[in-house]
Amino acid sequence: MTGLSWSELLVVGVVALIVVGPKDLPVMFRRAGQFFGKARGMAREFSRAMNDAADSSGVNDMAKTFKAATNPVGSAMDGVKDAVSGLGDIDPNSETGKLSKERQEAKDKIHAAAARSAAERKAREAEEALKRADELEANMAANAEASKLAEQAGAEAAKKEGDA
Repeated sequence: MTGLSWSELLVVGVVALIVVGPKDLPVMFRRAGQFFGKARGMAREFSRAMNDAADSSGVNDMAKTFKAATNPVGSAMDGVKDAVSGLGDIDPNSETGKLSKERQEAKDKIHAAAARSAAERKAREAEEALKRADELEANMAANAEASKLAEQAGAEAAKKEGDA
């Protein structure tokens, strides 16, 4: 802005209120705003005219040359960015566009085959887990049966000892 802090602007406002008066202060601020708006417009127009003159005289080309001389890596990166920006505009009817379409179709087929094989693998693993769970359940049932038989045998042996 103008380099004035808020406290300095407040002092200027209070002095203007005292000097000009509260009745004429809005009119003065409106005219000051119009003046500053015109000044900005003139500065903008002057800047635009200077830029147009610089463009027509080739100053921008010289500035690019100096930039390339002082920063070769940056200018090389700018060249790469310019080259890459043109790659996104592929004509679908050109040879590159046809290859791109074929590659996309091949990519889609590969993704579909990978998804299919992953689903088959998961189904196999689920079946194996189910079989293992059934085997564990059968083993647990057999262990429970053996425990009952062992208890019965122990109870019969204790009864025979008690009778003897």
